[in-house]
Amino acid sequence: MAAPEEARGGRAGWEAGREAAGLSGARRRPRGAAAMFRCGEEIVSGESEEESNGVNLMEFSDEILLHILSYVPCTDLVLNVRRTCRKLATLCLDKSLTHTVLLQKDYKVNKDKVKQLMRDIGKEIYQLNMAGCYWLPSSSIDHITRCKNLVKLNLSGCHITSLHLSKTLSTLQQLRSLAIDVNPGFDASQLSSECKATLSRVLELKQTLYTPSYGVVPCCTSLEKLLLYFEILDHSREGFMLSGQLMVGESNVPHYQNLRVFYARLAPGYVNQEVVRLYLAVLSDRTPENLHAFLISAPGSFAETGATKNLLDSMARNVRLDALQLPKAWINGSGLLQHLKFNNPFYFSFSRCTLSGGQLIQRVMNGGKDLKSLTSLNLSGCIHCLAPESLFRKAEDDIDSSILESLVVSCCNLRHLNLSAAHHHSSKNIGNHLCQLLARLKHLLSLALPVCSITDVAANMEKPPMQSNVMPQTLGKKVRIGIQTYSNQKPHSSVFWTLMGSLPFLENLEIIGSSFSSAMPRNEPAIRNSLPPCIRAQSVGDAEVAAIGQVTYLQSLTLAQLPNILTGSGLVSIGLQCQHLRTLSLANLGMMGNVVYMSALMDMLKHCKCLRDLRLEQPYFSAGAQFFQALSHCSSLQRLCIVSRSGTLQSDAVMSFMANCLEVIMCHMFMGESLTVCKNLQQSLVRSFQADRPALNVVIFPLLHEDLTEVIRDVPMRHLDEITLFKSRVAEEPPNLWW
Repeated sequence: MAAPEEARGGRAGWEAGREAAGLSGARRRPRGAAAMFRCGEEIVSGESEEESNGVNLMEFSDEILLHILSYVPCTDLVLNVRRTCRKLATLCLDKSLTHTVLLQKDYKVNKDKVKQLMRDIGKEIYQLNMAGCYWLPSSSIDHITRCKNLVKLNLSGCHITSLHLSKTLSTLQQLRSLAIDVNPGFDASQLSSECKATLSRVLELKQTLYTPSYGVVPCCTSLEKLLLYFEILDHSREGFMLSGQLMVGESNVPHYQNLRVFYARLAPGYVNQEVVRLYLAVLSDRTPENLHAFLISAPGSFAETGATKNLLDSMARNVRLDALQLPKAWINGSGLLQHLKFNNPFYFSFSRCTLSGGQLIQRVMNGGKDLKSLTSLNLSGCIHCLAPESLFRKAEDDIDSSILESLVVSCCNLRHLNLSAAHHHSSKNIGNHLCQLLARLKHLLSLALPVCSITDVAANMEKPPMQSNVMPQTLGKKVRIGIQTYSNQKPHSSVFWTLMGSLPFLENLEIIGSSFSSAMPRNEPAIRNSLPPCIRAQSVGDAEVAAIGQVTYLQSLTLAQLPNILTGSGLVSIGLQCQHLRTLSLANLGMMGNVVYMSALMDMLKHCKCLRDLRLEQPYFSAGAQFFQALSHCSSLQRLCIVSRSGTLQSDAVMSFMANCLEVIMCHMFMGESLTVCKNLQQSLVRSFQADRPALNVVIFPLLHEDLTEVIRDVPMRHLDEITLFKSRVAEEPPNLWW
């Protein structure tokens, strides 16, 4: 790194900066700051562009240059780009670029860069996001003390002790928003009086708990927004059962009197349930008058108690809500929704509830009246939500299209809708298909549907019996079939094709089998058997996948349990047409005993220049040289996860892939190889690439090994939650829950 005085004036400093930023006249592949030159964010750079277009980058107005520079990571701006010339030296320090510093996915940042960054612009930073920077040592946090004007600070996923937190917060008198982790060993008694004074002014707190504790909540006496993530395990590494009782000295009571937003997300486990009840106990005594969002996301069974019933009764009497999510046991069979009052609701989640369509329309949507304020709705796992009643209904019965139509009409501004994990079967009546009704929601940004819901019932009934392509998903004896080829001619009669063509702004799409379950559940051994797909889903295949190619601006795609994939040719259409695709997750496509779409997948990957995250879950997947050679075309790839029962890998191919793809910082492979093969490959990857990639996280492990859960617990939460574990993410949380 050049000395500061060189960066300000010395010619050697300017030339070094031009070289580092990739803006020099030399014709070389851009690097560092030039990462923005790809994936649809291209700008003119280097002599070659100037010669061909006659445009000099420095001739653009300051406003245009500032917009361009906003795509460059702040570390590159401050440490590299501003050394290229005097004009950029000034622009790179503009308040619009230094006000908010995002390091949460800057995987190349290291402790030295953090130190230099804080030294150069610390006083100009008002918002700092270091979420998920698990590779940085706790000493890096100390440099934040230079940011005297900091208002928002996100340290979720960072290594930080009680003493480091105390030292840092003691100097941040303007802080109003804070996100931290509370790990085993956290001791609130080590927080200084200056630190507690800062916490007393904090209005927004996000706290991830890995140990039973109140954390810093009792110190935050002015809280208006509280987000709690419970990730406490039921057993220690030694196998001892853990208790949900708080640590000694944790008897201070949280202050909720000013609370407007309460959100709690629980990982599986009884300890998490015990601890969250302690947080809720204070709320049950006195419900905040200004509470307008109350959200609890709890998997499995989370029983209602007398205290929680008192809390809900108090809420029904005293508050009007804008956002609601409750455990299914608190809603099922109760008249709670009939008594709760809503103001201008923007988010509802009734995931896994037995709510019927009649209850949904009458109790939540006021008989189908105007609900234009609602932008996000999660009905995942609500098997009866599109039926008038649930008492005598089977989960596989046809939906009542009038209920869905009422929902579409009253919630016409929906941006996020999740209908997955249920059998939503449309009748054969023309014009009443689920896809046709959803096509009216022109503002949708994200959508999750079960595979069986997109079946074109009328079209399938017209097919002669011999044309049926029903293929059972089985690991038994393979059946030879004729290979169906798919032409690019539009199947105009397909309701799903029409739906995809009607959603111009869609960015996130999930098509998931209603009976699909991942082989890698949380905190449990790997699942060895999967349930068969719905009968209606067995006609969904390559043509439907090809229809997704119409969604030009698609950024994230999940396809799981599509049994009638015969060649995977639809994937190629997506690769060619969805050039903004950044996240791809494929699971259990086609026959379970054979990866029939491998050739098409490799063709697809050659076109995915913007792809950053790839997750593949398929039995008998062979991760060999040809696959990794195709994957190497994904020049932006950062994270790779492969889950395959009885799958194989080629160690040399993995090593070569990692050497060629310099952006990859996460490689998770859970296959059928032996423990020795997995350990040797993991050690080789870490030894070869860790030094140049500080954020590198490698896990290679047998999928069915008994110690899998112990390995999983060491994976950084950012990767575990975003890619390694399979789940539906549409409308999982309210939009803009945290910055």
